[in-house]
Amino acid sequence: MLRLAPVVIVTLLVGPILAGLVMAVLPAFGYLPALGGETLSLTPWRELFAQPGLARSVGVSLASGLVTTAVSLAVVLLFLAGTSGSRVHHWIHRLVSPLLSIPHAAAAFGLAFLIAPSGLLARLASPGLTGWERPPDALIVQDPWGLSLMAGLILKEIPFLLLMSLAALHQLDVERRVAMARSLGYRPAIAWLKVVAPSLYPLVRLPVFAVIAFASSVVDVAMILGPTLPPTLAVSILTWFNDPDLSRRFMASAGVLLQLGVTLTALLLWWGLECLARRLGRCWVEGGQRRVGEQALHVAGKALILLAAVTALVGIVGLAINSLAGFWRFPDSLPDTFTLQHWQRALPSLAGPVVTTLVIATLATLLALGLALAALENEQRSGRHPAQGRLLSALTLLYLPLIVPQIAFLFGLVVVMEAVGTRPTLWLVIFGHLLFVLPYVFLSLSEAYRRFDPRWSRVAQTLGATPNGAFWRVRLPMLLAPLLTAMAVGLAVSIGQYLPTLLLGAGRVPTVTTEAVALAGGGNRRLIGVWALIQASLPLVGFIIAVGVPRLLWSNRRGMRGAP
Repeated sequence: MLRLAPVVIVTLLVGPILAGLVMAVLPAFGYLPALGGETLSLTPWRELFAQPGLARSVGVSLASGLVTTAVSLAVVLLFLAGTSGSRVHHWIHRLVSPLLSIPHAAAAFGLAFLIAPSGLLARLASPGLTGWERPPDALIVQDPWGLSLMAGLILKEIPFLLLMSLAALHQLDVERRVAMARSLGYRPAIAWLKVVAPSLYPLVRLPVFAVIAFASSVVDVAMILGPTLPPTLAVSILTWFNDPDLSRRFMASAGVLLQLGVTLTALLLWWGLECLARRLGRCWVEGGQRRVGEQALHVAGKALILLAAVTALVGIVGLAINSLAGFWRFPDSLPDTFTLQHWQRALPSLAGPVVTTLVIATLATLLALGLALAALENEQRSGRHPAQGRLLSALTLLYLPLIVPQIAFLFGLVVVMEAVGTRPTLWLVIFGHLLFVLPYVFLSLSEAYRRFDPRWSRVAQTLGATPNGAFWRVRLPMLLAPLLTAMAVGLAVSIGQYLPTLLLGAGRVPTVTTEAVALAGGGNRRLIGVWALIQASLPLVGFIIAVGVPRLLWSNRRGMRGAP
């Protein structure tokens, strides 16, 4: 049975994506008999290109994918170069890691409450520093250039790329490389950038591509922070898809292909930037400059990531204040009164979505964990190891749901489900979440699983245990900490899913995320604060359990408690 696990995973990840893409192509050229499209035509494309503001939507989506990725990756590399091996490195790492558990929508709401004209920053600076007695008439959130959208995405992508980079660094002998460069007179940060970064980047290329695809096609964050007239391309597609006039679905399909082209263009442009950076980097490495910019790298590495972490955390504090705020006049820094009235009003409607969210997240995570364990155990017993670092390898398939824009294949998947007569159900939503939870669970668990000392299993088998017995009684208990961490990551990913829940559930499976994003258009900050805070708290509970349970169970076995 274990041998079937890789096949099941590949089928599960590739099949729905291919089916979804195919079913998005046909309606894009006018063919969808269920809606009266009997012949192929270019009418959907003519209608799409006639939409006002389409060029700006495409431009903002493209820029969002490239700028978000470039800034996030630069911050991560500077941080690793400037603080690697130091106490500050571990301290900031602890501060940044919990940010990965914050759903994108909650982080976006937190940033919006922070930087809005009447937000926390303006209140803290007014009237003393600004002289403002009223909120300034400035379009900061949902600005037409998408700058606030990119800022919100950067806050979330930095922790992701940082954790992916830290996992990849285990494959490199960093200390020896840096020590060798130091012996030639290079300063620590310069040495790290010249001898470690060039080897690290190929190992994190796929996560970088995933960030480009996500940032260029994100929907929930764009609905909160992105421009509105016109919105980003992905938001426009969702609007056309949900239009009561079903004939607009043909145009939405054409938009899906355009979105796919935008993401592909972003990836090609990034590849061009890679080539340029490789040429310039080679000149820099061969230039032999050993000390120039060392101090600036140290300061930038610490300051930028600290700024991102503090901004995200203060945004969450802003959500909490808004959820408890009574009358709050501008420019007062804090509300005149605090009240539980908003929580009391929201609690009756919170129970259903919270239970649904937890059921979906738990089942999707358990299914993903079972598949990941089966594939990894099969890998250990067969002695086959993946070709990590290569762009065209089996590992690429794991990133397929993350690299292909969600809106591109989920839209077609809905058409497939309608064609085969499958009604929107909770199980269909769980299946949709599984597509995105499985890659993260596998990637979170694989490093610890592959580094597990095989001699433990061999000792168990020499004492009479079967391979299955050694798996259940030795390997799994000793890997409890990484198992719980992978589950916490899976829960966080599932809880943050917006588009799969909305499209595959046809709006009939409300979760905390769909309800919170739906409130974005209402502008009720108190209510948004309550829902966003609940959304941010649920994944955090999973991470607290992942850290606390191993420490409780293995209090007398330090090596089995997981990372400190």
